[in-house]
Amino acid sequence: MAAPTELPDAIPLFPLGGALLFPDAQLPLHVFEPRYRRLVKDAMEGRRVIGMIQPRGDEGRAPPLYPVGCLGAIAGLEALDDGRFNLILQGVRRFRLVRELDVTTPYRQAQVEYLPEEPDDALGLANRAELEGEARAFADALGYQVDWDALGSLDDETLVHLIAQVAPFDVASKQALLEAGSVPDRAELLVQFMSFQRMLPGGAGGPATFQ
Repeated sequence: MAAPTELPDAIPLFPLGGALLFPDAQLPLHVFEPRYRRLVKDAMEGRRVIGMIQPRGDEGRAPPLYPVGCLGAIAGLEALDDGRFNLILQGVRRFRLVRELDVTTPYRQAQVEYLPEEPDDALGLANRAELEGEARAFADALGYQVDWDALGSLDDETLVHLIAQVAPFDVASKQALLEAGSVPDRAELLVQFMSFQRMLPGGAGGPATFQ
């Protein structure tokens, strides 16, 4: 399924803490709540897009939201027999909330404005080496098994966004990564976050908050 040629001003929202989506990256989702099943059905009948955004805390069914999210196009869909869905979202464009809309749907919707992307998102050789080195140390501290040859073959943007999505950072830290304006900025934050968390008393698996 191709990304939309026109970006809609009003989009359905899927608030999910810790779920990060970046432009050109992919995010797998398992959808089981009735309101979000409805969202998926409506999206498939419409523009096939969903706005991924993180909630601030856990205050009932409508917690306050962070101001920046990412529009995702439904790139893959598996409808399960019990009504649940498995999705693959393809990141299209970051957006900023303008206002939430007064709607009758069980899910939230909002008017948004889209954020510009930096035209040159390549890392320098030194920055790439620093990121890969810190990622190795971080993964070793967590006990992760990683195919470093495969990761080394990824382009800069894909590598940065993959680490940002899978690293066990808290919601505020992931939001800072999403709001960073360029891939080099995100890479710099990743190095800081991974290095800091490795230094915590509990090691890389310990709790951390980066604000």
